[in-house]
Amino acid sequence: MPKVVLLGSDEIALPAFRAVRALPGVEVAAVYSQPDRPSGRGQEIRPNAVAAWAREEGLTLLQPERLGPEDAASLAASGAELGVVMAYGQLLKEDFLSATRLGFVNFHGSLLPALRGATPVEAALALGLAETGVTLQQVVRRLDAGPVHARATVSIQPGEGRASLRARLGRLAGEMVPASLPPVLSGASRPLPQDESAVSHTRRLSKTDAALDFTASAHELACRIRALEGWPGSSFEHRGETVKVCAAEAAQGKGAPGVVLEAGKSGVLIACGEGAILITRMQRAGGRALPASEFLPGHPFVGGEVIASCPMPALVSATPFPRPGRA
Repeated sequence: MPKVVLLGSDEIALPAFRAVRALPGVEVAAVYSQPDRPSGRGQEIRPNAVAAWAREEGLTLLQPERLGPEDAASLAASGAELGVVMAYGQLLKEDFLSATRLGFVNFHGSLLPALRGATPVEAALALGLAETGVTLQQVVRRLDAGPVHARATVSIQPGEGRASLRARLGRLAGEMVPASLPPVLSGASRPLPQDESAVSHTRRLSKTDAALDFTASAHELACRIRALEGWPGSSFEHRGETVKVCAAEAAQGKGAPGVVLEAGKSGVLIACGEGAILITRMQRAGGRALPASEFLPGHPFVGGEVIASCPMPALVSATPFPRPGRA
C-alpha cells in the first residue's frame, strides 16, 4: 500500500486531501501543516482548517515552524512515496523534496505558467480574467516552475469574489485527484515542461494593498475589490475615518477621479479614470458591513467632495517580485 504525506494549511486544500485519503489502496502517513496561531478578535490560539481536519480524522499531524534536516530525515524513514501539497505556506528544500521516492506534487490555483506564486486566485480576479483553473505540477526548487501532470479549467462567473472562486477551485482540485494522482503514484505520468515565455508571477498581499486609486478605471477597481474581499479588503479615507468597501460595481458616470457624483440608497457613486464605481456596501472601523441605505445616515457623503486616491501596488508581474526582507 503506497504511503503519501499531505502538506497544506488552508481550507482550499481540504477537498483534494479528502480525495487523496479516499483513493483505494493509499495510506496517508502524515499531514504537515502550519502551527496553531492566534485567530479572531480574541486572538485565541486555533488550528487552521487542515490541522483541525487531520486531528478529527485521527491522522498523524506535524506542525513544524520551519522544516529542517530532522524533518527530512523523519520523512525518509517513514517510507512515504509521494508528498501532495496545496497551500502549505513553506518552501520545500532539496533534502525534504528528495525524502520521498516520487518527490512532491502541488495543486496550484492557476493555469500554469500563468500566475505563479502565493496569490493566483486574487490575481486572476484582479486582472478580470474570464477563466482560471488548477494545475497539478511536480514540485521543484523554483517556485511553481515544475513540469505539469494535469490541469483543469473553470470559468470565472460575473461578479464573483475571492471566497467563491477559492471554494470552487478547491473543489476542482478534489475532482482532479481520482484521475490524476494514481498515474503519478504508479510512475506512469509523464509531466510536461511549462512554457517559460508565458510565465507571470504573483506576490503575497499586505495591508497596503487595501488602498484604492480612483484614477484607475471603474472596471479595474471593481475587479480589485472583489479580488481582495476579506483581508486586506479595499478602503479609502473619508473625513478622517477609514471606510472599507465591501461591495462595489462598475457604473456609468463622468467626473474628475475621486469626485463623489451621487450618494443615496443605491450607493455612493465615485468618478474614476474611466467610468465610475458604485459602492453599495461599506464598513467603518470596528463596525459591521452595511448596505448604503443603512451606512449613509450615520456617515454621509456630499456630492462634489473629493476622495483622495492612493497608489495600488501591482499584484502581477512578468518577473518575480522581490522577496520581502525580514524585520
